Amino acid sequence: MFPAIRLRRTRASNWSRALVSETHLAPQHLIWPLFVTSGNGVEEPVASLPGVSRWSVDLIVGRAREAKALGIGVIALFPHTPAELRTDDGREALNPDNLMCRAIRAVKDAVPEIGVLTDVALDPYTVHGHDGLVDASGYVVNDTTSERLVGQALVQADAGADIIAPSDMMDGRVGAIRDALEEAGHLNVQIMAYAAKYASAFYGPFRDAVGSSGLLKGNKKTYQMDPANADEAMREVELDIAEGADSVMVKPGLPYLDIIRRVKERFEIPVFAYAVSGEYAMIEAAAAPGAADRDALVLETLLAFRRAGCSGILTYHAAHAARLLNG
Repeated sequence: MFPAIRLRRTRASNWSRALVSETHLAPQHLIWPLFVTSGNGVEEPVASLPGVSRWSVDLIVGRAREAKALGIGVIALFPHTPAELRTDDGREALNPDNLMCRAIRAVKDAVPEIGVLTDVALDPYTVHGHDGLVDASGYVVNDTTSERLVGQALVQADAGADIIAPSDMMDGRVGAIRDALEEAGHLNVQIMAYAAKYASAFYGPFRDAVGSSGLLKGNKKTYQMDPANADEAMREVELDIAEGADSVMVKPGLPYLDIIRRVKERFEIPVFAYAVSGEYAMIEAAAAPGAADRDALVLETLLAFRRAGCSGILTYHAAHAARLLNG
């Protein structure tokens, strides 16, 4: 006897599948991470991230215009600080004319409609590659690091950043940054907290891109989260929301879809994922020899983030995905 209920009926044609689709993916859901380098007219391909480059400030403006044309509303900036400006204390992070701040101003002057998200952490500025200040034993100290991060956030907000995204995982830094932004009159500058950032093996190519991979002394396990822990992520998210975060991020992305879903269901706050450099590199490595369809992998991956509960996704595939979605 044939079944009376046939779930395949609604899958039988394109129009029907579109009609009952539960999850929507569009360019507006994408955030494009971009790497800024010094110089003029400079494009430096990142060897471990095929298709990704560092761009000088003048060329970053072109990427912002491209994002706007594709319907991508936000770009995320990460600096490749020259080696001579890296110090133990990362003081270049506080320079209002540093590479990041110059890029923010250039983008906002040229494409004021685009949102600019900025990374707040010290690893692009330190000689040791850690996200914070270290003591004599090499331990990353929390409170003095948070003070430095507050100063970093303020120079970025002064330059025109729309979203401050502290990625360092110091305790209490979201509240300190929120208080400082309010006091400085930056009432509408958002904070997207890297609330559940794991000590992951997927970050390697990113460290190449910002120039910190060969510098890191030890590892980041004393401040980034243990990949084994899920309940702890709920505590981290809850604290960041209480301290004034407007949205939260889970990083990396695909290995932590369960965390994204739990955060969304429990807190009902905008949740973002970072499809990190290692995830990007795996897709590119599979596509290069023809082992998989690159376009299909990119769109399926991004759809998975949306299905899990993400309001948006930071992805190096943003421009490529937007072109696919725009048809």
